Amino acid sequence: MAGAGRPDRVLVVDDDPGIRGLLTSALRFAGYEVEVAADIPQALERVRTASPDVIVLDVMLPGGTGFDVVTLLRSKSIGVPVLFLTARDAVEDRVRGLQLGGDDYVVKPFSVVEIGARIEALLRRSRGAAVPADAALVFHDLSVDPQRHEVHRGDRLVALSPTEFKLLHLLITHPGQVLSKAQILEAVWQYDFGGDSVVVERFISNLRRKVDDGHEPLIHTVRGFGYALRHRPGTKQ
Repeated sequence: MAGAGRPDRVLVVDDDPGIRGLLTSALRFAGYEVEVAADIPQALERVRTASPDVIVLDVMLPGGTGFDVVTLLRSKSIGVPVLFLTARDAVEDRVRGLQLGGDDYVVKPFSVVEIGARIEALLRRSRGAAVPADAALVFHDLSVDPQRHEVHRGDRLVALSPTEFKLLHLLITHPGQVLSKAQILEAVWQYDFGGDSVVVERFISNLRRKVDDGHEPLIHTVRGFGYALRHRPGTKQ
């Protein structure tokens, strides 16, 4: 439940009335409150008035793109999880959406069952359900505080999204251990049906840019296996 007395609220943004209707029916049947928007102005107004818990956002919209919507939301520090829904399956489009602040994506044509599963995973992740409120975790000069949801690298405070925080928390609770992309997808995105490794690659890239910037790299790629948090003085990413 999103709050006292109301179910989780999903905002569906798509200019295709058929898709809006399909998702509205399926999500309401699953117990969600659903708001809809057909273009960017409507989407921004619904975000302001309805305070959705998650947004299902089409990339191609009249007068702009879903990328524009996410960029604007993140610039205003609005951290509501975003699931991109797109017919554009090129890797560069998926990477761009995740880099701009999206949390996940599904390529059309889609299964409403998969949409529902990914929405559930986004909601769990945004609330930090799987991140225990333990004492701060420290690795070398990196500190992760699950209680305050704060990350420090040395004396610098590192701002992370909920998904980035959960990924870093996974790495720091398994120091030195190589985690495969499949393990990361299962732990962070709760995908028990498989998932696209591009999601993991993009979020690892984002973490490196934020956590390792100006420091010796701690997040390492183990070619052919996965990723690990390791301290190797003098190495370069």
